[in-house]
Amino acid sequence: MRAGLRVACAAGLAAAALPLAACGSGPGPAGGSVLSASWGDPQSPLEPADTNEVQGGKVLDMVFRGLKRYDPRTGKAENMLAERIAASDARTYTVTVKDGWRFSDGEPVTARSFVDAWNYGASLRDHQKNAYFFGYIEGYDQVHPDTGAQRADTLSGLRVTGPRTFTVRLNQKFSGFPDTLGYAAFAPLPRTFFTHHRAWLDKPVGDGPYTIASYTQGAQMYLKKWDGYPGPDKARNDGVTLMVYTDADTAYTDVLAGNLDLVDDIPAGQLKNVRSDLAGRYIDTPAGILQTLAFPYYDPAWRSAGARKVRTGLSMAVDRAQITRTLFRGTRTPATDWTSPVLGADGGYRAGLCGHACAWDPAGARKLIREGGGLPGGQVRIAYNADSGSHKEWVDAVCHSIDNALGDDRACVGSPVGTFADFRDQISRSRMTGPFRAGWQMDYPLIQNFLQPLYYTGASSNDGRWSDQRFDRLVDQANAETGRRRAIGLFQQAEGVVRDEMAAIPLWYQNGSAGYSDRLHHVALNPFSVPVYDEITVG
Repeated sequence: MRAGLRVACAAGLAAAALPLAACGSGPGPAGGSVLSASWGDPQSPLEPADTNEVQGGKVLDMVFRGLKRYDPRTGKAENMLAERIAASDARTYTVTVKDGWRFSDGEPVTARSFVDAWNYGASLRDHQKNAYFFGYIEGYDQVHPDTGAQRADTLSGLRVTGPRTFTVRLNQKFSGFPDTLGYAAFAPLPRTFFTHHRAWLDKPVGDGPYTIASYTQGAQMYLKKWDGYPGPDKARNDGVTLMVYTDADTAYTDVLAGNLDLVDDIPAGQLKNVRSDLAGRYIDTPAGILQTLAFPYYDPAWRSAGARKVRTGLSMAVDRAQITRTLFRGTRTPATDWTSPVLGADGGYRAGLCGHACAWDPAGARKLIREGGGLPGGQVRIAYNADSGSHKEWVDAVCHSIDNALGDDRACVGSPVGTFADFRDQISRSRMTGPFRAGWQMDYPLIQNFLQPLYYTGASSNDGRWSDQRFDRLVDQANAETGRRRAIGLFQQAEGVVRDEMAAIPLWYQNGSAGYSDRLHHVALNPFSVPVYDEITVG
């Protein structure tokens, strides 16, 4: 797919009788100012509680609004549909939904819209990838037990108390709970989601500033501005055409040629020329993104007694400083912990937490890998999705560094998987046989979000199935703390367990980058490295 061609419009392949967006950067089917942007097909249908990857998340961020929204400049959680969220003990919360909000089909957004959506998201029978996010709510162990059949239909901790009010009872204290409610899994759902589910999946209905007008898998999705949107963040353009690309280099050259308006994945090979190519239309800004190498702990070879030393040795074999300097030209920074500098020291970021294990030390790497029994199978094969322009380059660079450190030019090779959707599907099915790319883009700006979803036993994004009782216990204690400083200290202790076991290898902190055509104005990336589509103007 490195040599893949741009996908052309496929109007004749549309499954539904919906108007298709125009190709390229011209006006959409409704006319007016429609922008085009690079994109990739989502892994799954766009159910909020079943979407835990970036491409689907971009759409959800345009189509839905929840109780909270993260400020596109600071990342701070601010009330959106929540009129207020009150708590006295960090365990029981009373939520009041703003009056006058509705879905794009005209249905009012009520307390029931949230409670029904959350019950669906948590249900074992409904197989939602983000079910774990509801694990704090009382009764989760009954609707989503670790073993056996579902024993209850609804979360006992959710109770509708009025048309616009409901209560949430948690199974433990979690003072940060309100700040998680801007995550898409907590979005409200209309009745049609439940009564006409298949039709809803074909054309999702939300309560955000855009509606989905059409989608042709493998080609494009057209999102149209919703003129009746009641929120303060109304779209400043007429719509967005998300164009599917299987090669980021092609997307980049299409921007230069005027065939595409926005690309938010600048290929590593283009970084040396991007500032001159785009003449001020290039964005490079810090983001809550960490690139790591994860491991398949369901494979006995990676959870053996000596495997910890092998993982640590591999970390020490990666020359992060050289790779970020020569390949990424300053758009990445060598990682020294498992969070992100965007959190700040007050938010839990602790520079240098990884210590010598993240420092380049070829001799130390060889020693540890030898003591750990050597590379499983004699070779490391790093899996990655091949439809992004940057992954092959950095995986090759990491392998070159490992080969040099170990004195073996076949110690490490890249193992490309065709598309992002295919890559995620193999990960979800536990089909990885060696280290794999595991970039993490924060869901919300809390240290908890960089640790618990990725490393807690059974967590929704714990793709490698790592498990450690010490880590789990420290996270539970941190969540129960009502004092922010004490909670962050406990999370940092939990992060120390991740370090000591080298649960994943932190590589570098990633800036958000984007390039855009001269048709666009007011282009910005939020702290999650996603374009703020509703603020973009065209003309």
